[in-house]
Amino acid sequence: MVRKHWVAAFAVLMVIAQACARKPAERPEAGVVQALLTSAWSDDSNGFEAVVDRAAVRSDLRQQLLRVAQANTLSVEGGASDAALDRMISPHAFRLVEAASGGPLSAAPSRAQAAALLKAVGRNTVCVHDQTPAQACLLTFAKLSAGWRLVGMAPAGFTIPVAPEPEKPGA
Repeated sequence: MVRKHWVAAFAVLMVIAQACARKPAERPEAGVVQALLTSAWSDDSNGFEAVVDRAAVRSDLRQQLLRVAQANTLSVEGGASDAALDRMISPHAFRLVEAASGGPLSAAPSRAQAAALLKAVGRNTVCVHDQTPAQACLLTFAKLSAGWRLVGMAPAGFTIPVAPEPEKPGA
């Protein structure tokens, strides 16, 4: 009887040890975020378009601009045009900087750097957040039938500070 308990305890310890030894689960959305940030860094319009749900981002920006107008008691008939919104939805809409220095990012962000910028905001939604304590979302990604896509963003003219490559465990 005691022997069975020892075997069971050993089996539980082995399962725990294997779970601890596994690599942390990789975030599948980090690849799409990295692709978007890389396209912005390299000014690659085709790469940018490949990960953007333009209609969703237009709708998101239109709603944000209407809220700002209403908060300032402005009446904007029909809202912003698609052409004006499309100019905001481009690789030029934001800049990537090194978090420590604030200078231009010297290389495209890695997948690990992109993953470090993410926070979950729903079951199938993540965002790249700013560096304030509130961590406001700058870029919002959702898992759609076509995979992870950019579906929302802050109005143009923001900066995304990118931290250095995270240290690898055991290095």
